[in-house]
Amino acid sequence: MQPKTIKFAHLADCHLGGWRQEELRKLNFASFQKIIETIIQQNLDFVLIAGDLFDSAYPPIEILKESFAEFKKLHDAKIPVYLIAGSHDFSASGKTFLDVLEKAGFCKNVENWEIQEDGKIKLKPTFHDSIAIYGYPGKKSGMEVEDLSKTCLESLHPFTILMIHTTIQDVVGTLPIESLDKQKLPLANYYAMGHIHKRFETQVANSKYVYPGPTYPNNFQELSDLRHGSFQLVETDGANIKTQNIQIPLKEVTTITIEIINGLTATQDIIAQLDKLNLRDKIVLLKLKGILTQGKTGDIRFNEIEDFIKKKKAFTFLRNISSIKIQATEFQIESTSEDNIEKIENQILGEYSKQNPADFNKYLPQLMSTLSLEKNEDEKSAVYEERLLTELKDILELSEVI
Repeated sequence: MQPKTIKFAHLADCHLGGWRQEELRKLNFASFQKIIETIIQQNLDFVLIAGDLFDSAYPPIEILKESFAEFKKLHDAKIPVYLIAGSHDFSASGKTFLDVLEKAGFCKNVENWEIQEDGKIKLKPTFHDSIAIYGYPGKKSGMEVEDLSKTCLESLHPFTILMIHTTIQDVVGTLPIESLDKQKLPLANYYAMGHIHKRFETQVANSKYVYPGPTYPNNFQELSDLRHGSFQLVETDGANIKTQNIQIPLKEVTTITIEIINGLTATQDIIAQLDKLNLRDKIVLLKLKGILTQGKTGDIRFNEIEDFIKKKKAFTFLRNISSIKIQATEFQIESTSEDNIEKIENQILGEYSKQNPADFNKYLPQLMSTLSLEKNEDEKSAVYEERLLTELKDILELSEVI
C-alpha cells in the first residue's frame, strides 16, 4: 500500500496592515489573497503560518474584516490553518486578534508548552491526521532565542513539524541580532520558520529548514531585493519531502540608482534620467547616493519628482536617500527662515568650528551622524552599544576604545 501524500503550504511574515502607503498596503493584501486562492485551487491539506500574520497585535478593523473573509474561504474549502504568533503580532499579555480568529474556528494556534522542573520547555503537539505540529512564538527583541535552546518535544512521531519565528545562524549574515544554532532545536522533519524576510532552504540529514520569504516585501530594501511575495509548497509521503518556493509577481519593481553631487541641480538631473525610462504601472524605487559638494538634501524637490513620476503613469513611488552624504568641509551658515533640523545642525557645527578652530572639528559631522544611529528592533543593548563604539572608533581612527 502506497503511503498517503500530504501537501501543505508554509507562509510567514504576512504583516497585513503594515505599509503606510495605501497602494502598497493594498498590494500586500492582494498578494496574500492570491496565495489563499492558489492554496484553494490546489486543494492543499493544510496551511502553516509561521508568525507575523498581522503587523501588530491589534490591527485596524478594516484589515481584520478583510483577513477574516480570506480565512473563511479556507474554512469553507475545509483547509485547516495552523499558526503561531510572531514578534509583531505577539503580545506579552497573551491577548491578540489571533485568539479571535481561533475562536471563530478559522485557525488553530499550536503554541502549547509547559516549563519543567529542570527548566526545560516541553512543547506539546497538535495533530493533523498522523502529522505532529509543534509551535513556539516569536517575541519582541529576539527573546525567544534563549527559550528555543531549552525546548524539547513531548514525544516522537513518524512525521514532525516545528513552527518557530526566529533567526537561525545560517541566515543572520551581518545583521546585529540574536540568532540560534539550528542544531540546538529539537529534532523534527520540517522546520517551518519565519521572521527573517529571506527565501532560504537547507537540509541536514532528513530535516528541512525553510524560510518561505514574506508574503509581500515590507520595506524599500525588500522590494528591491525580493521584488514580490512568496510562500512554500511542501509535499511529503512521510519519508521524503519535496519543497517549492512559489512566487507571486503582481507589479513590476524598477530600482533606479542615481548618484548626485549637487543638491541645487539634483531635481533636474533626476527628472532627466527618469524621463528616459518606461515607468508605466511599475513600483518605482529611487535610490540616491553620492557626496554633496553643493547644496543639501533639503534642496531636492521631491514633490516635483513625484509629480513627474505620476505623469509617467507609475503605480507608486518610494525614495531612499540614506546613502547621500554631505562633504564635511562644506558646512556653511546660511541666513534662512526654514525650520529644517539638518540645516540647524549644520549651522551649529559651523558656528562652533569658527569659534573653536581645531583639527578635531573635521570629525564632527560624521560623529553627529553616527550618534543618531537607532537601535534595531531585535538588537540587544549590548550588541547595539558595541556597534556604536565600533563606528565611533573607526571615525576617530582609534586602535582601541577604553
